[in-house]
Amino acid sequence: MSDFFNILFSEVNSVLSILLILLIIYWIITMIGGLDFDLDFDVEVDVDADIDVDSGIEGGNMDFQDISNAEVNQEDVVGKRRKPLKWWQIFLIYFNFVGLPFMFTFTCWIFIWWFTTVLVTALTFTYDNFIGFLVMLLALFPALFINKIFTTPFKGFFKNLNKDGDAPIDYLGRQALLLSSISEDKMGNAEVVVEGNSNAIYVKSLDGAPLAYGTQVLIIKRSADHNYFLVQAYND
Repeated sequence: MSDFFNILFSEVNSVLSILLILLIIYWIITMIGGLDFDLDFDVEVDVDADIDVDSGIEGGNMDFQDISNAEVNQEDVVGKRRKPLKWWQIFLIYFNFVGLPFMFTFTCWIFIWWFTTVLVTALTFTYDNFIGFLVMLLALFPALFINKIFTTPFKGFFKNLNKDGDAPIDYLGRQALLLSSISEDKMGNAEVVVEGNSNAIYVKSLDGAPLAYGTQVLIIKRSADHNYFLVQAYND
C-alpha cells in the first residue's frame, strides 16, 4: 500500500493526483448542493464578434450546479461567426469542451491523463525521475483523443437534460413576475414558478413597452440566441 501511495504522490504524479482529488471534492460538493451562490451572473464569451453564448443558464440567479454545467454550444460558436474560427475554438470544439458541460469533459480528461501517466510510470519505474516528466507531458495528447472518444456518446444524453437532470422546462405561455423594470432593449429578471419550483429567467419587453417591477407578464417567445425571453403584460 505504501508503494502505491508513493507512486501516486511521487514527484511526477503528485500534481495530477492532487488535481484529481480536488475535482472529486468539487463533484461531491456539487452533488450534495452544499454551496449556493446567489449571484447575478451573465455569461458572455468573446467569439470574434462579441457573441453572447448560451451557457445553459436560464436565469440570473446562479448556483453551484450551474458552474459545473456551464456549456458553450457549437451552433453559437460556429453558426453565428463572422470570421474563421481561431485555433483555440477549433480545439475546444474538436475535443468536446464545446457541446458538453465543460467541467464534465475537463474532469474526464484529467482522469484519463492521470491514469495513463500513473500506469506508464509505474510499469517503467519512472515515477520519480526526469523520464517520468516526459511521460506525463506526452500522455497529455493521447489522453485528449481518448477523452474525445469517451465523452462523445454523452452529447445526446446531456442535450436532453437541464442542469438538474430533468426534462427541460418549457417556459412559453407561462406567467412570470418581473423582478426588475424593463423597457425597450433593457433586459431584466423575472420569476417563473413551475410545479412549485421558482426559476429565474432573463426577459425583455416584446414590443419595447415599459413594464414595471412586480408586473405579471406572459412569456411569448424565446430569443434567437436562447439567452432571454420576450414578454408582455398579462391581462386576466
